[in-house]
Amino acid sequence: LASISELRHCAMGKKKGTSKADAADDFLQTLEDFTSKENWDKFFTLRGSDDSFEWYAEWPQLRDSLLPLLRDSSPSSSSGSLQILVPGCGNSRLSEHLYDAGLRDVTNVDFSKVVISDMLRRNIRSRPEMRWRVMDITKMQLGDECFDTVLDKGALDALMEPEVGTKLGSQYLSEAKRVLKPGGKFICLTLAESHVLALIFSSFRFGWKMTVHSISQKRSSLKTFMVVAEKEKSTVLHEITSSFDLLSLGRNDAQGSGMCEALESENQIRRDCNNGSDLLYSHDDLKLGVKGDLAELTGGRRVKFTLGSNFSYRAVLLDAQKQTEPFVYHCGVFLVPKTRAHEWLFCSEEGQWQVVESSRAARLIMVYLDSSHNGVSMEDIQNDLSPMVTQLAPRNDDEAARIPYMMASDGIKKRNTIHEVTSSLTGEVVVEDVVYESSPSNTGGLSPSDDLAFRRLVFKRTEYLIQSEALLVEDGEIVDESQTEKTKTASQSKRKGNKKRNQETSGPIMKVSHDYLASSYHAGIISGFTLVSSYLKKAESSGKMVKTVIIGLGAGLLPMFLHGCFPFFDIEAVELDPVMLDVGKDYFGFTQTDRLKVHIADGIKYIRDVTNSESSSEKASDAVSKTESTSSNNAEGSTCPDILIIDVDSADSSGGLTCPASEFIEETFLLSVKRALPQHGLFVVNLVSRSQSVKDMVASRMKKVFDRLFSLQLEEEDDVNVVLFGLCSESVIGESDIPESAVILEELLKCQRLETKQSIIDSTNKLKCWK
Repeated sequence: LASISELRHCAMGKKKGTSKADAADDFLQTLEDFTSKENWDKFFTLRGSDDSFEWYAEWPQLRDSLLPLLRDSSPSSSSGSLQILVPGCGNSRLSEHLYDAGLRDVTNVDFSKVVISDMLRRNIRSRPEMRWRVMDITKMQLGDECFDTVLDKGALDALMEPEVGTKLGSQYLSEAKRVLKPGGKFICLTLAESHVLALIFSSFRFGWKMTVHSISQKRSSLKTFMVVAEKEKSTVLHEITSSFDLLSLGRNDAQGSGMCEALESENQIRRDCNNGSDLLYSHDDLKLGVKGDLAELTGGRRVKFTLGSNFSYRAVLLDAQKQTEPFVYHCGVFLVPKTRAHEWLFCSEEGQWQVVESSRAARLIMVYLDSSHNGVSMEDIQNDLSPMVTQLAPRNDDEAARIPYMMASDGIKKRNTIHEVTSSLTGEVVVEDVVYESSPSNTGGLSPSDDLAFRRLVFKRTEYLIQSEALLVEDGEIVDESQTEKTKTASQSKRKGNKKRNQETSGPIMKVSHDYLASSYHAGIISGFTLVSSYLKKAESSGKMVKTVIIGLGAGLLPMFLHGCFPFFDIEAVELDPVMLDVGKDYFGFTQTDRLKVHIADGIKYIRDVTNSESSSEKASDAVSKTESTSSNNAEGSTCPDILIIDVDSADSSGGLTCPASEFIEETFLLSVKRALPQHGLFVVNLVSRSQSVKDMVASRMKKVFDRLFSLQLEEEDDVNVVLFGLCSESVIGESDIPESAVILEELLKCQRLETKQSIIDSTNKLKCWK
């Protein structure tokens, strides 16, 4: 669409042929910021008081359309005259023409003191009743509902510079709506750029009746449109009407085509809303009562809206659905940082209701921060939001009741970034050492009050999710955080798994403990080996190796733990991203051995290749007895795994599934897994989701494929982790056999840290058969 900048190169206004006027026009062509008062002061100084400058259409083109519209308005003042406000008047003669046409109650405002002084001098004698005031139109010092008409000729367009965004335009329109009386009209003469129409159409939805007119022009190739919004007392949502033929207008030029598209798009939104579809409302819409009386709590009410003062925000208002226990707050605000806005918990309706329940607020206003809030302190954001939030709070008898501001916390007391790298597959990857505000109680070396240091692997794409976490120790013993400070430089400079001491530091070298499980779901995964512990015992007794495949290396902590605690396991980790292998080696002490290998490969393809390999092997061995064939599945060199673990995250968690990636729970892949595993095989999936419906969907698919399905729900505060175990035969184990089988697993588990071993065995009590 045409932009205001094109006017810098158009022959607009009345050129006198003087060098002063020419200089002003030359300056306009290079005017970069239409929102700068200093720039306009300079322009009007150069142009002079006698040389008016007309934006868009001039009076002869406007007169026939504008005067009937104004005279049809019913003045509501006792004087009987129509009270007109012209914001951003500049030195246009529009107000003078209105005055001369008999509309004398005109107030002109502009933030340029230069132009207001010039216009006052020009009109003080010939038009004494007309008023001129220096004023910022985004913050007008005018009373509420004091004008019958607000007549805008290019003011909104000038405020909508791309670099500024919608902030100034939104503030101005809020002021224009505020000063208009009921039944009053906002008349906007505009070039109809798409971003301007988007703002004006959305700002005048509820409680307004809108019409669009086209102004014919002879001197300019740019078309001027007149948007008229009439203020109503009701909150009915009308479709926008037009006084021109949309089809013929759209065929003429890009401007007309853009206007047609914008009108159709907006009217479709309005039709959808009238048919019950969800809509992004404005703060003003809510205050008008379009979603009911906000002073009253309405259980289950959920409204998406925008609000803004100094900053703009996207928000959701939620009234608690049910009250299982007394509310702590009558209203609360929950701030969602940009890095977490895409998470299922905050972007889905089901997740948002979970936040409401945990907040214990009768009404929760969830506010989403974005890149426009970067560098802004939380104090400034809270100060900006507070007046608007107060207007949205429900009625409360306790006038002193506060509105708390809440935000998701990671519970970190101290953080030290050790390494950052960007992978073409995974994105930004961070290795960090952290000290938690409260340490776990099962470390076995120190009391929970000590500052224990942990090393974490984090993907920026899912920053809230810890991919891998390990306890940092010194010479096999747990050390507190005060010692780690002495070795910060050593931690940052060393490579190859903490083996080299930095000569410039005298403190102890920190290393990752491979016999401690910081991630509770790792303990949950291993506790599930109880389901096949009888087979594991037979394999160990007969000297056979148990082939275990882990899809998803992470930092290599689970493979390293299994390698150390199950000497009869032959472990293969399959990892798509080679960067992960480097990170595991350099910062988490991961090493490959003759029974711990890493394949850089696609996990889906790896399993399908195993399935195809086994199928080919069976076809070539038709003469072999069924018993011999089953035994050969686990002979040395076989590719068939006994245990298969899926431990990968999803690059897109907006659908509610954080782990694993959706491809790993598709039925076709699950069938490949079933074919790849022997009858005694175990399939393990680490499932991370806050949505019960997603968990049920995954479990349903697995139950359809596997003969028996067990689950282990981790007793974490948010209950997002559940580990699922698929068995290939119903005869392997029953729920009543678990305690006895857990004793076998405890005997097999060669874990030096007794607390870790105990946590695994304790987790076996949570294994349940999925009904």
